Amino acid sequence: MYRLIRPILFALDAELMHRLAMSMLAWIMRFSLIRALFARYFRVRCPVLEQQLWGIDFENPVGLAAGFDKDARYFNALHALGFGFIEVGTITAHPQHGNPRPRLFRLPEDRALLNRMGFNNQGSRAVAQRLQNARIEPILGINLGKSKIVELSDAAADYEVSFRRLFAFGRYFVVNISSPNTPGLRDLQQRAPLFDLVTRLQQLNQELARSHSTSPRPLLLKISPDLSEDDLDDVLDVVHRCKIAGIIATNTTVAREPLRSADHAVWGSGGISGLPLQDSARAMIATIYLKTRGRVPIIGVGGIFHAEDALRMIEAGASLVQIWTGFVYEGPAVVRRINRDLIRLCDERGYAHISEAIGKRAQPLQLEA
Repeated sequence: MYRLIRPILFALDAELMHRLAMSMLAWIMRFSLIRALFARYFRVRCPVLEQQLWGIDFENPVGLAAGFDKDARYFNALHALGFGFIEVGTITAHPQHGNPRPRLFRLPEDRALLNRMGFNNQGSRAVAQRLQNARIEPILGINLGKSKIVELSDAAADYEVSFRRLFAFGRYFVVNISSPNTPGLRDLQQRAPLFDLVTRLQQLNQELARSHSTSPRPLLLKISPDLSEDDLDDVLDVVHRCKIAGIIATNTTVAREPLRSADHAVWGSGGISGLPLQDSARAMIATIYLKTRGRVPIIGVGGIFHAEDALRMIEAGASLVQIWTGFVYEGPAVVRRINRDLIRLCDERGYAHISEAIGKRAQPLQLEA
């Protein structure tokens, strides 16, 4: 059904269509009984798919990546579509409008998206107020970014503001240092500024845990697929020294090869997601898995449309996966289909549990600078 109406949906501006679709979903799912009925159909429950990471029990390994629900408005509705976890954001300390429109483009020939959104969001104070008044149904991850108006030298303090405001609501937190759409942000992936940033966040993590009488939150880093191998080694050194809980690999790429869509050059800057990212994201995952000897959990992102894509990410070393572009192209039933097919694929490949697939086919792969 979705594939029949997709051409009509794709005729509209991508960002406008996203807003309309989310508003419609929120309207349909505004009652808990309706959400429960949807969840009964879309959620796939099977012990084969269950995972435990960071003391969190995940019903299935397929999550929604950050960027879809920037202001934490739709997470309960999206959870009812079968996601094992929802990551909201990216959220910055200061409200910001993001980059000028148009800033989100579909590349159907490549099964990809090009975005230069620029962390448009209402800011962490507004999001905290919304979450304070909400009943949070899914496992909620919160993705944090740097405010555009803040100098890079003050980035750590900026992240701290958001982390302090949102600490009580997230099951895990992601430090986004890799979006190509905030000037200078990727410089935070360098060893010295990254060490300073995550050291301060981990110290604050301990303080907030004591004040809330709870455990520190798992802190993850979201990294770029465009890192050289030397830069990746620097990141992994900081991950080890600062006891980072995990890595999300990867964010969007600034590479434009091998795009086939004729108009992409006209659209200028921005990050590419979807199928063109699939191979480089999987290569990054395999390299991280091998370099860390499987000791750092990885969430794999990039070009996942089907269960085979997800399982290949897991076999490369990911413990969980996230989708975004695949959701746009495949529609609301995609998570149900991926999870059902993952059960079948695990049976065909002799995996009694999805965790047995992790790292089975990881190979040392060369990363391009």
